[in-house]
Amino acid sequence: MVLAYQMFENFTQDAPVITYSEFINELNNDNLSEVTFEDQKINGVLKDAKQFASVKSGNAYSKFETQLPFPDFNYELVKKLENANVKIVAKDQSPNLFSYLAAAAPWIILILIWLFFIRQMQGGGGAKGLFNFGKSKAKLLTDERPKVTFNDVAGADEAKEELQEIIEFLKEPAKFQKLGGKIPKGALLLGPPGTGKTLLARAIAGEAGVPFFSMSGSDFVEMFVGVGASRVRDLFEQGKKNAPCIIFIDEIDAVGRHRGAGLGGGHDEREQTLNQLLVEMDGFESNEGVILI
Repeated sequence: MVLAYQMFENFTQDAPVITYSEFINELNNDNLSEVTFEDQKINGVLKDAKQFASVKSGNAYSKFETQLPFPDFNYELVKKLENANVKIVAKDQSPNLFSYLAAAAPWIILILIWLFFIRQMQGGGGAKGLFNFGKSKAKLLTDERPKVTFNDVAGADEAKEELQEIIEFLKEPAKFQKLGGKIPKGALLLGPPGTGKTLLARAIAGEAGVPFFSMSGSDFVEMFVGVGASRVRDLFEQGKKNAPCIIFIDEIDAVGRHRGAGLGGGHDEREQTLNQLLVEMDGFESNEGVILI
């Protein structure tokens, strides 16, 4: 657009640019009828058309344009023009299209960058679309699920019985629904290290027969604010698309904490992540068929 404007200016220009010396010669020869000052530029009108040595076209012109070689106003030049009875006109500098674009370019670039980030964040659900920081890192286990079953888990009979009921509910929900049973929100496996919590989760993945999402609790929280809650939302979105399914979060204590323990009574990133997890489990919207372990 700028190049087209400059070409248009060149084609429509009927006043060639001459040297300041040629301008003084025309003044001394009493061949000036009108002079217009516009900042450092002088536009003049000749009494008689003339060819200029600095103009290669060889045509005779009755108008011309030149530049003042000095930044300050020259009263001696004005005095000479008055003595020669030359009409003097002064105008404010009128910026052209190029100067407008040059002045607006930094603001346009900043606005475009701002709109890009806004669109990325809105399109991705919080920080999800921003370089995929908010995208869940959960692994979906289908054909490559572990071959571990409950027969490989020794002890923990009560826990195995509770978890087997969840698996039966996923496989045959009609049998429980006839009795008025409802699918549970999930199960919390609690115990010291080495007691078989992760082994039970592998057994669930091996026997469930439904999509199984596996993720570590430490994958939620990053250095960016809002990433943890966004990853929770993305995780449950994937779960809803594959329902009925099971979501397993290992080492959930990475985001667990006492509520309201932040500095100044505020919430930190881990608490926001935990709150979002609770909302997804039992919030306003139902999550039928998504079980959290």
